[in-house]
Formats: sequence, structure tokens, C-alpha cells
Amino acid sequence: MELADLLSYYDEHPLIQALVGAANDNQRTAIGCVTAGGSHTALLAAAAFIQTDVPQLLIAQSKEQAAYLQNDLEKLLPKVPCYFYPASYRRPYEVAQTDNANVLLRAEVLNHLSSRRRSPLVITYTEALFEKVVTKKELESNTLKLHVGERISIDFLNETLFEYQFERVDFVTSPGQFSVRGGIVDIFSFSKDHPYRVEFFDDEVESIRYFDIETQRTIGKASKMSIVPNVENKTFLEQRSSFLSYLPKQTQVWLDTPSLLTAGLDRLMELAHETYEQLGDAVKRGAPSELFVSGDAIKRDLMDYSRVEYGKAQWHTQTIESKALPQRAFNKDFNLLAQTLLDVDGRGKQAVLMCANEKQVDRFQAIFEDLELAPRYATTTTSLHEGFEDEVAGVYLYTDHQIFDRYQRFSIKNGSQKKQAITLEQLNALEFGDYVTHVDHGVGKFGGLQKIDNNGTVQEAIKLVYRDNDILYVSIHSLHKISKFNGKDGTAPQLNKLGSPQWQSLKKKTKAKVKQIAFDLIQLYAKRKEAIGFECAPDGYLQHELEASFLYEDTPDQVSATEAVKKDMERPMPMDRLICGDVGFGKTEIAIRAAFKAAANGKQVAVLVPTTILAFQHFKTFTKRLEGFPVTVDYINRFRSAKQQRETLMNLKSGKVDILIGTHKLVSKTVEFKDLGLLIVDEEQKFGVGVKDKIKTLKVGVDTLTLTATPIPRTLQFSLMAARDLSVMTTPPPNRQPIETELIGFTEEAIRDAVSYEIQRGGQVFFINNRVSNIQEVAGMIQRLVPDARIAVGHGQMDGKKLEKVMLDFMEGKYDVLVATTIIESGLDVSNANTIIINNANHFGMSDLHQMRGRVGRSNKKAFCKLIAPPLSTLTDEARKRLQALEQFTDLGSGFKIAMKDLEIRGAGDLLGGEQSGFISDMGFDTYQKILAEAVNELKENEFKELYDHPDKTEGSHFVDEVQIDTDLALHIPDEYVNNIEERLKLYQRMGELEKEEDLLLFKLELEDRFGPIPPQVEDLLYSIRIKWLAKHIGFTKIIIKGGKLIAHFAAENNSPYYQLPIFSDVLGYLQKHPRSVQIKQKGDKLTFVAQNIMHLQGVYEVFQRITTQEALH
Repeated sequence: MELADLLSYYDEHPLIQALVGAANDNQRTAIGCVTAGGSHTALLAAAAFIQTDVPQLLIAQSKEQAAYLQNDLEKLLPKVPCYFYPASYRRPYEVAQTDNANVLLRAEVLNHLSSRRRSPLVITYTEALFEKVVTKKELESNTLKLHVGERISIDFLNETLFEYQFERVDFVTSPGQFSVRGGIVDIFSFSKDHPYRVEFFDDEVESIRYFDIETQRTIGKASKMSIVPNVENKTFLEQRSSFLSYLPKQTQVWLDTPSLLTAGLDRLMELAHETYEQLGDAVKRGAPSELFVSGDAIKRDLMDYSRVEYGKAQWHTQTIESKALPQRAFNKDFNLLAQTLLDVDGRGKQAVLMCANEKQVDRFQAIFEDLELAPRYATTTTSLHEGFEDEVAGVYLYTDHQIFDRYQRFSIKNGSQKKQAITLEQLNALEFGDYVTHVDHGVGKFGGLQKIDNNGTVQEAIKLVYRDNDILYVSIHSLHKISKFNGKDGTAPQLNKLGSPQWQSLKKKTKAKVKQIAFDLIQLYAKRKEAIGFECAPDGYLQHELEASFLYEDTPDQVSATEAVKKDMERPMPMDRLICGDVGFGKTEIAIRAAFKAAANGKQVAVLVPTTILAFQHFKTFTKRLEGFPVTVDYINRFRSAKQQRETLMNLKSGKVDILIGTHKLVSKTVEFKDLGLLIVDEEQKFGVGVKDKIKTLKVGVDTLTLTATPIPRTLQFSLMAARDLSVMTTPPPNRQPIETELIGFTEEAIRDAVSYEIQRGGQVFFINNRVSNIQEVAGMIQRLVPDARIAVGHGQMDGKKLEKVMLDFMEGKYDVLVATTIIESGLDVSNANTIIINNANHFGMSDLHQMRGRVGRSNKKAFCKLIAPPLSTLTDEARKRLQALEQFTDLGSGFKIAMKDLEIRGAGDLLGGEQSGFISDMGFDTYQKILAEAVNELKENEFKELYDHPDKTEGSHFVDEVQIDTDLALHIPDEYVNNIEERLKLYQRMGELEKEEDLLLFKLELEDRFGPIPPQVEDLLYSIRIKWLAKHIGFTKIIIKGGKLIAHFAAENNSPYYQLPIFSDVLGYLQKHPRSVQIKQKGDKLTFVAQNIMHLQGVYEVFQRITTQEALH
């Protein structure tokens, strides 16, 4: 059944009837009705909305409850506007801390309510109602409305936007920005979560579309739009009123216990008064009473509306019994579940199992079949947040995540926050003065795009400056030959001299060296391919059971990584897979599933971790995840006594232990497995080479799974080759917010604020101080600043038992602050800790800081990371760059970005060997990588021919490496079409990457959409790309179009098998048909194809097209 079908069960519900009656008679009513939790409330509110069609306002106690309500309502009423109305900042008067995405959501709601469109549902919570909003009159006078066909000058629009304090930029990415390109104006208004693109014809609005920030492409059309300024901007609005003043009088308000709402507002008001008094007179701010709403005021306002009090009723005039109960706890007892369902069905009521997806529906069926019971129930494939049993409506709803004890996350829409996926574009974007490497000429400096004159036509080329100011112009067709120089940061590379043999010899030397290393690697890989490992059986019922009981939703990357790992395990060849995923992206879960799969197949599993604490932590995680499953988990580390360790090792040898977790002691001689089948290496970047080599000997016939959060360059490289399989996890789990990172100086106020703020909201704090000598003093200082905090100290020199106890107590919440050394960095998991303060952050490496920051923000609360460092001016360049990089990449999934940045900072010496030679710092990372790839390919074709499959050369393109075009026609993107140089360069680069006709057409549409109609030069440029494809297909390597003549060089040598191919006979066939205009000439041992009377690129395209269509006729 569909979720919306549930609403029909509530048509006759007494509460709904009462609300319908009140709405029809225009009466106010106040009903007390205790509901069975959030989803029950949402269902009732949705039913009331459908029946009465008046706006509904739901006021929850916390942001979390409000978000769940909003998600439930969106699922129940997919076509109705359900708005989430959040608070715009964290504490009163902290204007610096407003959250733009929230401001946008607020403006969207106000805009909807003031424009009197269809009745909406609005879901909000105490903090959001606390802030007064701009009055309706102000909002209307500050809103600019546009519609298609309206006459308005671009200049007037420009001025209005400046008046609204919008900022003019090249490309619009966040609310409050606009850009003008020719007749196209992009505007990101605060009233919609996508920016608008308005196209003008003279002074008339020709079309209005909205587009995606990421790709800058249109995603929909609109006929009218309203431009709303930042409504929270305190400066230009005087009069403010309560949010309720926007609601139509017939609105029905649902609120939890009223006294909690008023008390909450009064508490916030006290805070506001305190903050206001501390502000001083430096900045003129409105008094709290002007900006905020008190408890009494909200009570007065609410009296004007119909209300349902669904918690504890206090201001009501009538009570309706709801008799509904929350979902009972089944504790994964499926027998009890089946009996309950049979019982509900027997009483003639409707039972519904709400599942998150189709897979869950099938799983319930499988489980009931196993139990040999066949209860009757309906299923849905979307799930509300909480199940309930409603006797009055006759519906019994049970949700799968409650049955399986999973956590259901909520999602709040924030379209305006750029999906900060790591774009390599940003990392490789060229700026003026950057060092670049040209494959054939070496390292030079980027000098921007330059217009050059070629036989009287204007073309654009890239200017590179080499040693002694030699200049090289690179055609836009050879963009793929240059790449940004990624070497050691801070030291400028040596520029090469054009035409000197130095660069070529460096390339040769590097290649020889790389080839040697690659040879050894591929040999290892070949051995592994021949080795026969153990084939695991496909998944059994227990494996499904385990995966379903995972507390969170799997991210798409997690699903694909799990699949890949299981497939590898089911193959006879031993697995060797590297999983790179950011901190907290669920790598451990994949390891647990793999470990269980191995154990279910009767094999033992070794889990190797870098630190003692982590071994213990993993032991707890594994035991908890696998409780109730028939596997035994044990661990060894230095905290266990000698006797315990001996016992564990005995059990291991006799096969009583299935999964053993331990530090590098695991690879020593004393540890003997009965039948090892899987080795899991966690936090790989922490192990030294010695341990890694021991692992290598361990893993000859064993499946290996390696987990790492910041891939060290060496593994990065490895995995780019054929020697290792790699899964990358970049999608953050839903509802994890980015960790807010800021640099602060060592001031007691800042530390006190951070600590007390976290404790106030019930969280815990990590304070990292990496010197044991003064760690007690630091703890004393925090105790002095925040007297009521419970503080613990932990460091590596403490007695093992004691340290373990401190860590455990902190994990269980007995302390508020843990002052520790970096011992916590590798993997201590405390979901309630949401602030981390790192002292002397400038002394840490990039990946260390990233790992430590990953200790917080593991739940769905916002997390903070404060880096304490001396003033930036006193730091070394490297330290400064590191800290700024960390501040920049706060988003989850930035581990990979950070590794790239780290590569630059640390100087990526010789990635593949321990001997960090200077090849990379001489030629840059990308060029090195190209040479590496060439070396590997040569090895594949010669030394290791039998290891890889090779296709036969049967097409013209097999003989061509790349096609060069040389022409005197005007091929470029004119300035007046795309003004921004960086954007032009990016477009050229993207053109070079196009591979098929449909991509080209999409690209063309995008250009028209973003910059207007396509000029002839760009049309020609697009033709040149098509010509390259056809030329490669025919077998040409160089094409010259000059003075109305086309000369195409064949790639193949004289006695090459190419001349036996059908495509060459098509060229000859074309020659016979057009003997006047076309000829083939031979010069030395090269053939050329020459055609006359070619005036434009379309002509070339047609000639090539005819040759290739002949081939199709055969």
C-alpha cells in the first residue's frame, strides 16, 4: 500500500471531525488529545489538513523532533508544501554565526505565507519562534517580482539588487549573490533554494529558469519569480513582529505541552538579556524585547488560533481520548511480531509493516517463512519515524527500524549548501603564475590565455613561460599535454630550458626507475592471481540478518564497497582490497560484515590495529555488532595480563576464537592461527614499513582488506595501478553536518566558551594537549574556567588498566572533558563528544589533525573543532598552509582532498619506493603519474603479456595515439561570450575531454543555457572536436587546414598492417570517386591525404564523414 492510503483510516476520527467542524463554522477550538508519538501526530495533522484545507502549524520541542515531523509529513503528503522553519542562529546576538541555509528556509516560508498561495503545513520548534521576523508590510515592500514578458531594464535590476545588499560575482553559488553576463542575469534570491536565471531580449524578460549551483545548468522553468533580500539582516529593518502574525486566522496549531514552550522562550529571553548587557555600546543593537518573543507574548498570540495540544494538555477547552499507544518493543523477537500481527488481523484491524525499502519487505517475508508463520499484513516501502497502535482508527503501524533497533536519521533540505564534493577541477584549476608541466617540454610558468594572430585570423592559445623568458604557445587542442605542477610546496621548481635535452633525459631516467618498481609490483600481483585462496560461499541467512541490523542506513558507497568485498571473497583468487573512506563513513561496518562472512565460512579473522586503545574499542564494537551471532571475538594488547594473553593464544590455536583483534603483536611469531582466512588492517597509514612487510608474508594466500582514512600517497599510487583493488567512499552518511572548524588563539575566554557551550547542550569535549609534562596544569586551568565540569586526563604513559578505565568512563559519559594526548586520534569513538579543542595545532601533520577532528560529529548534532595556534604570522609557511587547508575543507568526505593537499605540502617524493627520490619534485605529480602509467602499459604489453588480455589491432584508431589539428581558421571562445578567463580555460579543458556526440550536444546546450546563443567561432571549435574523433577512427595523426587546403597525415608506417584494414580501402574508394579534389601523396615513408577547396571546418567534417559512412555500407 502507499503511505497516503493511511489517511483514509482517519476520516471518521473524532479529533479530525472536531477540527473539521471548527473550521467549517469559523470557530476557535482548543482540544487536548494525547497522541502516540511524533508520527501519530504527523498522521493526524495530515488528515486534518486534507479534510479542512486550512494551514497547519506544528510546534515541536526540539529541532530534531521538528525535523522528524517534517519528514513524516512530506512522505504522507508528497504534493503539499511542507515547510521546515528553523532558527537562524545558534545564540542570540551572535550575528556572525547565522546559518545561510537556515535563513533561506525561513525566507521561503515567509514568502509563501505572504503571497497567499496554497495553504501550507509549517513545522517549527521553540528556538525558531523565539526570533521575531520582518513585518508583512516590510517584506512586501522589499520584494521585487518579475514575470516573463515584463519590461524592465537590466540597469534598474542591477541597482535594486545592490540596494537589497546582493553581491555581484562571476558565478552564483550562494544566496544573496547575482551575476550579469550579456543578456543573462543569474540571481540567488532568499526565497527559493535554487538560483534563477533571467534572460532578457532588450528590456523584456524573455525567460525565467532556475539552475543547479554545482553544474550551473538549468533544471526547470518558471513563469514568474520574486526576489527577496536577506530577511534576517538586522540593519535595514526596523519594525519586527512574531512569526505567528504571518499565519492566516483559520490556521490550526498543533503544539506539544504548552508550558514547555513558554518556559523555553523565557529561558532564551534571559540568555538574550545577559548577552545584550555584555555587548556594551560599541554596536547599536535592538533590545531583546524588539528582536525576540517572550513566553507570555506567544501565549497571547496562540489564543487567537484553533489548537490541538498533543502532549500534556494545559490550555484546552475539551479533551478527546485517543487511546493510541506507541509501538511496543519487539527486541528483534520475530515470533512475538508474527503473533502480534496474527492477533491484529484476527480482530479485523489493519496491520502495516513500514519498511525502508523493497529489500526489507522481502526480508520480513523470508523471516516469517523461516518461522513457518503466515501473518497477513500490508507493507509500505517508505517508513515513518515511529510506529503506533491506534485502536480508534483501527490501524497498527510497525516500523522496521524500531523492530531491528536501527537508528533512523532525519534529513533537512538545504539545497543552497553546495554539495561540497571534492572536485578535482578546483584542485587543478590553473591560475596566473602557477607552475605547469608540459609533457614534451618540461616545467614552465602559466601565463594565461593569449590571443594570437594566425594568417590574419584570431586564435586563442595558452602562454607558457620557460627559462630565460622563452615563450611557448600551446594550442587549445593540446590542453591535455599540460597539467598543474604538484610537487613540494613552498619551493619553486626549476624551470626547464626550451629545446634542451635535460627534460627528455629526466623522463627517460624516471621511466627506467619506475619500470623497475612497477615490475616487482606486477610480479607480486601475478603471484596473487595464480595463488589459490579460499572461496567463500554466497551470503547466508545470518549474513542478511547482520546487515539488516546495522543501526544506520547504508550509503550508496557503502553498499557498493560491501558488494565488492563479498565478491572478492567468493573468488578463488585471494582478495587484496583497499578501502579509502573518510573518518566516520562506516569503514568499520564493512570490516565487520567481511569478518562475519569469513567466520561463517569457518575461517579465522585477524584484525590488525595501530593502537592499544583502538584494539579495545574495536573489540567492543565487534562484540556489540555480533552479539547473538555464533562467533567469538577476542583481543590482545598490552593491557591484558600475560595469563589472559596465553589463554587467548591457546584458544586461537585450537580454533575456539573466530575473530582476533590486536596491535602489531598479531604479526609476531608467537601468534598461531588454526585456519586464517581474512586479514583486516585498519588505519593503514599508521603502520611502519617493518610491520607492513611482516603482513605481506602473512597474507600470501589470505584475503586482505585494508582500511584507511587518509590514503598515504604510496597506497594512493598503488591503487591507481593494476596491482590493487580500490573502493573509495565519498558520500557522507545522511545528516552528518560538516564540522565547524576555526582557528583561535590561546585565550581563556575562547576555551571557556567552547567547553561550557558543549556541556550546556549535554555533550562532551576532547581537549588535545600533546605534552605529558604540562597536561595536569592544562586540566587544572579548564577546571578553574569551568568549575562544574568533570574532567579526566589520559595519556600513553599511564598504567594500562588506569588508562583503559579513564577511556571507558569517558565513553560512558562519566566525565565531561577528556584532556588527552593524541592517543585518542586513532579511532576512539564517543558519539556524544561534539567539540574537540586541539592545543598547539601547528605541531601536527595534516592527516593527524583530520583524524582527530573525525573523533567528533559522529551523531547528528553540529560539531565544533577549535584549533589553538599562535598568530598565523609567526608560523612557518607549511604549518600555516596546513591549518588553512583544514579550515577550508570542513565538509565530510574531505579526507581525499586533504590527502591531495598533503601531497603538495609534504613533497611527494618517490611514491613507489621507500627511497624518496626527487623525481616528483622535478617534474610534478601528474607528469610522474603519466610516465608511471606508460611504464605499466609497456610492461603489460611486453614482459607480462600473458597476464593481461590484448585486443588485436583491427581499427584505424588502434594505430593513432592522438590527433593534432593545425589550422588558420578562427577557433576560440570570444571574450564577449565568456568573459571570465578561468571559466574559458575550464571550458577548453572540458571540450578536450568530450568523447561522444551526445556529450558534445549536451555541452552545446549548456553553453547556450549559460552564456546565450553560440557564436560561429565556437561552432567551428565544436566541429574541430568531431573532426578529431573521425580522424582517429580513420587513422590520421595530424591534420592541417590552411589556405583552403586539407592535409591529413596517416599514422601508420609503410609496411604496417594498417594498410590491409577495410578502413584504408574506404579511403582509396573515396579517392577513386573524387579524383579531382583529392589525392594521396607519399613523402619519405609517410603517406598524406590531400584535399582542395576546403573553406571551413564543416567541409573537412563532411569529407571524413563520407569516408566513414562508406565503411558502414560494407
